Amino acid sequence: MNKRSLLLRATAIASLAALGVSTAHAADPVFPPTKPVTLVVGFAAGGAADAAARLIAKKLGENIGQSVVVDNRGGAGGNIAHQQVASGASDGSVLLFGSVGPLTIAPHLMKLSYDPFKDLAPISGGVYFPNVLVVNKAVGVKTLAEFVAKAKTSNVEFASTGAGSASHLAGELFNQRAGVNMVHVPYKGGAPALQDLLGERVASYFAAPPTALPHIETGKLIPLATTGLKRPSYLPNIPTVAESGYPGFQALNWYAFVASSKTPAPMLDRWNKEIVKVLNDPGVKDALSKHGLDPQPTTRAEFATFMKKEYDQWGRLCGSARLRRSDAVG
Repeated sequence: MNKRSLLLRATAIASLAALGVSTAHAADPVFPPTKPVTLVVGFAAGGAADAAARLIAKKLGENIGQSVVVDNRGGAGGNIAHQQVASGASDGSVLLFGSVGPLTIAPHLMKLSYDPFKDLAPISGGVYFPNVLVVNKAVGVKTLAEFVAKAKTSNVEFASTGAGSASHLAGELFNQRAGVNMVHVPYKGGAPALQDLLGERVASYFAAPPTALPHIETGKLIPLATTGLKRPSYLPNIPTVAESGYPGFQALNWYAFVASSKTPAPMLDRWNKEIVKVLNDPGVKDALSKHGLDPQPTTRAEFATFMKKEYDQWGRLCGSARLRRSDAVG
C-alpha cells in the first residue's frame, strides 16, 4: 500500500472517529436480531390495531424465520406503549405498531415524556382506514341527521380508544362541524369501547371497521356514516359524513411501523424491506381487506413526510377545537 493510500485510509478512519462511529460498527447489524422480536401495540387485544398487527406479525415471522410476538400495552390512548418503545431496546428487536394519536395528535394536547419526531424513527406505513360512526339501538336513530338532532337536544356520549386518539379527534372534529357537544368517554382500546357501546353504557363510537363490522352485520349496531372522503367497499350503502352535509370532513385512522430512534439505520432499512414485502403479499392484503383495512407500504422517507403532514393537520384542529387539557390526558 503506497503512502497516498495509507493517508487516505487514515483520514477516513479519523473522520469516522470524529463522528463517533467506530470501524467495528460500520458494518450492517445482524438481521434478524438475535433476541426475540416483539411488535408492541398500544391498545388492548381485540381491537383494530391488534387484529392488523397479528396478521402482519405472523407473516413477518414466517419470512424472517423467527417468531414475532405481539405485545399489547394499552393505556393513555397508546402513549404508554410509545413512550416505552422510545426509551427501550435499540437493537432492532422491538418494533412499534405506532398510531396516528400518539404520533401526531397527542403532542398537541399534552406534555409527553417522549418526542415522536426525535425519539422514534419511521420504518414504513402500515394500514389506513376511515372510522365508522355507529350507535346502539337504544339511541333510537337511523340516520346522521337524526343523530345530530338528538345530540343538540340531549346529552350524547361518544367513546374513543383513548384521549388524543384518532377516534377521539374524529368525535371532536364532528362536534365542531355539526355544532354539537357530545361528551367524550375514553377507553384503553377498541374492544372495551365496543363492549360498553353494545352494553348501552355509551351512545356512539367512531369505530374502526374490524371491530364494528361483525356487529353491524348482525344488526346490533347501526352505522350512520363513515369518515373518509369516499364510501369504503365494505359499507357501500352507508354515506360519508362529507356527503351528509359536512363537505370536506375527513378523519382517517392509521397504524404504522416505528422503532427507537437509536436503532441503527441499516437495521431500520432492513425492517422496512421486510415489512413492505409483507404488506405487498397478496394473502396479507386480502386478509387485511376483509377487516376493512387498506395496507399502505412506504419508504422510510415517505412515511416521515406523511407523519409530519398529519402532525400539522391535527395541530390546527387541536388549536381551533380548544380541547381541555384535562380531557386530553383523561
